[in-house]
Amino acid sequence: MPMASDDITWMAQLTPRGTGAIAVIAVGGPDAERTLRRLFRGPWGRTVAVGQFGEQPGDTVVLVRQEGYYEVQCHGGPAITEWILEQLRRCGVQETDWREWTRRQFPRSIQAAAVEALSEALTLRTAAILLDQVHGALEQAVSRILDDLQAGRCESARFQLEEVLRHAEVGLHLTKPWRVVFSGRPNVGKSSLVNALLGYPRAITSPIPGTTRDVVSSLTAFDGWPVELVDTAGIREATDMIESEGVARAMQTRTAADLMVEVLDRTCPEPLETESSRPSAPAVRKLTVINKADLPAAWHPSGLSVSALTGEGLPELMQAIVAELVPYPPKPGEAVPFLGRQQESLQEALRCLNQTTPDLAQAASSLQTVLGKQ
Repeated sequence: MPMASDDITWMAQLTPRGTGAIAVIAVGGPDAERTLRRLFRGPWGRTVAVGQFGEQPGDTVVLVRQEGYYEVQCHGGPAITEWILEQLRRCGVQETDWREWTRRQFPRSIQAAAVEALSEALTLRTAAILLDQVHGALEQAVSRILDDLQAGRCESARFQLEEVLRHAEVGLHLTKPWRVVFSGRPNVGKSSLVNALLGYPRAITSPIPGTTRDVVSSLTAFDGWPVELVDTAGIREATDMIESEGVARAMQTRTAADLMVEVLDRTCPEPLETESSRPSAPAVRKLTVINKADLPAAWHPSGLSVSALTGEGLPELMQAIVAELVPYPPKPGEAVPFLGRQQESLQEALRCLNQTTPDLAQAASSLQTVLGKQ
């Protein structure tokens, strides 16, 4: 879709495509008022007015006058929405993307990016953090660091950069869940444990070893943080081609995990090797869970004791997962860099300050990039 320049009359659907209770279409530009006067039959000059829109008999809409543009609020069915868009097209109004509308309404780089990200927030908690960035938390923090640099306060600037970057991983998961992979030998109860944490039977369970033969994932939230729980095939010497592929996928999946939960079965004799003794990606964090706490123990490994059957230890397991993923949750109003490019520029600024001879000019330039002034 074309970028709307100041001399073009434009429209953008602000609500998601598809069926909904209402749809909102923004209309702006030099001929917006004249076009809407032609199409809207109702009281004009009010901030909010109800009337008929389009060719007779038309459709009932609410016309809202905003600062610099108008909103046409209509029934949320796709047929009605498309009909109204077509009426506007016939009058020469050019359609643009809602992201372009966002950039026009929020000209400051970080604010516009935060508004876009806010539409993809997965939980209320992550949405609240992004809303803090919309209101200027990150922009103000970066501006303070830049002020310190320009005043020669390098230690203060370095400390503040480290504090902001401490929330870098959280920032990248405000719109993308953490991936928690459950791994272990067959029949240790991985699928049962995932089902218990989800609260519904997502994965097939069976006493027959090797039941899970593919990667099964489900989205949930722990303490307001979005988490994707991933169940994998049991790690063992495969007995057929299908199980062999499942084991291979399990090994590949755990290397891409944000956290690997190794599940052990305390009712079986101690295995010759555990997942902890196998080589894996060094960056993958690990948490050991001892399942079947409701049954007599054949050995006593160290780890968090749980029972997928009775629910014993599940709240503690959720807390342990959150503690591994989010050791430093941001406080309300704190700056959180939520885009990869923001974090790269902040890290570059910190690198410049950590040199034997700090490069203040390059550090300042990197910070200006974050603010969208480069």
